[in-house]
Amino acid sequence: MSFRERLVDGELLSGTWVKTPHPHVVEVLAFSPLDVLVLDAEHAPFDRGGLDQCILAARAGGKPVLVRPPSSAHEQILNALDLGADGVILPHIRTAEEAANAVKACHYTTGGRGYAGSSRAAGYTTKGMAKHRADAKHVVVIAQIEDVEGVDNINAIAAVEGIDALFIGRADLTIAYAAETPDDAVVVEAVDRIVAAGKAAGRTTGMFLGRVADVPQWRDKGASLFILGSDHDFLLQGAARLAEAVKA
Repeated sequence: MSFRERLVDGELLSGTWVKTPHPHVVEVLAFSPLDVLVLDAEHAPFDRGGLDQCILAARAGGKPVLVRPPSSAHEQILNALDLGADGVILPHIRTAEEAANAVKACHYTTGGRGYAGSSRAAGYTTKGMAKHRADAKHVVVIAQIEDVEGVDNINAIAAVEGIDALFIGRADLTIAYAAETPDDAVVVEAVDRIVAAGKAAGRTTGMFLGRVADVPQWRDKGASLFILGSDHDFLLQGAARLAEAVKA
């Protein structure tokens, strides 16, 4: 099964953020049992060249790769998909109109994704238009909900055709609700509301979690895609464990 099929079917999936724009990091993580890697071009210093090399490394390692672009602008989506990403996590989707516009930008339709037959996604001209257009129908489109307005409009967003999953930006929701921590009641209630809306609309729901121990709680409520940690975390935690072992 493809990653998109597994996602849409609600299979329990794990992934991590990649914050370092270097293909060696992705190449190494492609050996891991994680289901997907997410290149964080919103909060890490990825330029087009960095995305290109990291997506190449993921594809070479047979690891599904998503991109969270700096924005949901058409050109940002086009860049990620032409480079061969399996899909995108689109930040700050606040209304059904924004969600529908993002879906359009991911697909070859009137007013949608600009066509190029010479990209990596198109097999560098080897696929032909018909094959490439057929394959492009299966890109993963994930709407990230991280604003109060997005939560208020969540039922309408979840109903938009072409949205494969909702992704909860819990840290940004903490800021948006002027809460102290992601565990504050107002944030947890918002997360509950998003998960429930996704379940009601038949959409997969995913989220970033700071604690692996929280996975069963949200899995029981219907979420199935969990992005945990990052390459930075792995480096720091591994170094800390080594230092502690030496002192012991």
